[in-house]
Amino acid sequence: MAGAKGVGADRQQRADHPPRLAEALEAIGAGAYVVDERGRIVAANSRAEELLGRPVADLTGQDAHELLHRGCQGQALPATQCGMRQAFHAGRTAQGGEEHFARPDGSLLPVSWLITPYSADGHRTCTLVIFHASGHPHGPGPGTAQAGEPLSELERLALLAETTTRLTSTLDVDEALRRLVDLVLPRLADWVVIDLITEHDEVWRTAVVHTAGDRLVHHDDLQGPMPPVPEDSPMPLSRALRGVASALAGPETYRRPPDSGIAVEQRRLFDTTGIRSAAIAPIRGARDVLGALTLGRAETPGGFTATDLPLIEDIARRAGLALDNARLYQRQRAVAETMQNHLLPQMPRVPGLQLTVRYLPAPDASQVGGDWYDAFTLPDGATALAVGDVMGHDLEAAAGMAQLRNMLRAYAWSQQGPSSRIVECLDEAITPITDVSMATLIFARVTRTGADPWQVTWTNAGHPPPLLVTRDGLTRYLTDGHGLLLGTGVHTPRPDATVVLPPGCTLLLYTDGLVETPGQSLDDGLDQLRQHAAALAHRPLPFFTNQLLERVQPPGLDDVALLAVRTPYPSSGADGGLAGGDGVGALP
Repeated sequence: MAGAKGVGADRQQRADHPPRLAEALEAIGAGAYVVDERGRIVAANSRAEELLGRPVADLTGQDAHELLHRGCQGQALPATQCGMRQAFHAGRTAQGGEEHFARPDGSLLPVSWLITPYSADGHRTCTLVIFHASGHPHGPGPGTAQAGEPLSELERLALLAETTTRLTSTLDVDEALRRLVDLVLPRLADWVVIDLITEHDEVWRTAVVHTAGDRLVHHDDLQGPMPPVPEDSPMPLSRALRGVASALAGPETYRRPPDSGIAVEQRRLFDTTGIRSAAIAPIRGARDVLGALTLGRAETPGGFTATDLPLIEDIARRAGLALDNARLYQRQRAVAETMQNHLLPQMPRVPGLQLTVRYLPAPDASQVGGDWYDAFTLPDGATALAVGDVMGHDLEAAAGMAQLRNMLRAYAWSQQGPSSRIVECLDEAITPITDVSMATLIFARVTRTGADPWQVTWTNAGHPPPLLVTRDGLTRYLTDGHGLLLGTGVHTPRPDATVVLPPGCTLLLYTDGLVETPGQSLDDGLDQLRQHAAALAHRPLPFFTNQLLERVQPPGLDDVALLAVRTPYPSSGADGGLAGGDGVGALP
């Protein structure tokens, strides 16, 4: 049903665009197409047809990123690593020359591009993409340059510029290494070996790759842990790993009696690969030596000479700076995630209720740390529930979240008033006492008196509304009780709202990372959440939460906190009786 609705909407949207849009694109001498707010192609010109090898009919209605955008090896390109997609989501004008478009025959078209917002009919904002072919279509993998051919000075400068651009545009270590391999094969060599020094001062042979025609072949059998670096060995790899100097090497270099375990591994490398000429350079970071880069030639004519070393040293130095930044970024992310997970509480055991929580960190470290949940028992026997989002980034947001959560607990325990009063006290104190500038929050009390049904009373401070799902799959967003977010400085009375919780129902509190997707309206995200929650309503609560996250597929641009509460159902042994929370979890 959802698919049919989407197709119908696409057709209607395409029909809404005036015919003159296609005519306007034909006036552009380069390839051009227009995408709607969801990134789907609504029009393209004949030059785009020619360059992409696809008729307009096959382009129209397709997601441009999924259909066209590929990495330099032909692999699917995550949206977070695509410059065009990031500019599209940001709604800004941008240009670049580091993208590849997929053609239906499997070849890749290197392109230079410009992307800009475009008003197609006076009120709907679309995006115009203009692109030129920056090279000839080629198969996935390396370009057509041949190893062993001397590079001109202009080609050397171009290679160094490309190395800087491509390696510094990612903060993922594995992706940086893939790009490094693609840059040097087969332009400079037919083999590349990358040895990295880990944070525990161990050497790990991270990559052994050679080019075979249009393919890159990875040799996992030659990768893995290496012996320690000798302190005084004169052998080329040992000197490079100590940061002493770059050097040339060949099979004869390692045929003498080995002076270390690394020399033994190097002899095995030369014997197995057939490399007859190699250049080895240190990979240096801002403070330490990070490893060594080895380029080898086995099948192509010519050997490395001393005149090649400055270029290889430059490439290795740029790789070192990129890897240093990526490692620092990953350490920062790990600290933020660890802090966030330690600060998030375990769920209490509440007789008659099930509570389950999930937390998914964003892949971008700058977005980790602001989303949180909490649940605790109050002196009058009610169960307090809270889900919130602190504005800010990384460790700052995680620290602000801890302050806010602790203050909320203190007010809720001491005031013992309605939810609105607790949040009013918190709002009054947030600016003078905490480092939090603004935050959104839902604070709720779940109660039951004797044989009375369970009920929830809540107040909402600028947060996405809770979702109530009955056991029969009926859904309702609890939009009452809505007030201003925290930290605005405007202190007005906050409303409370109350609903009765049916037997076997699920109450879902969540943060906006679950329903907000760039290029998609919030209503679409809420509808998607409602649809999947309804389909899973009868499932056990842990399965419900895991499957909900898997099916909704949060875009990963923000972290996600999720708290689900289920009331007992008289006829179900699994859902009724005494149950507690299953703790903090993430999708496998």
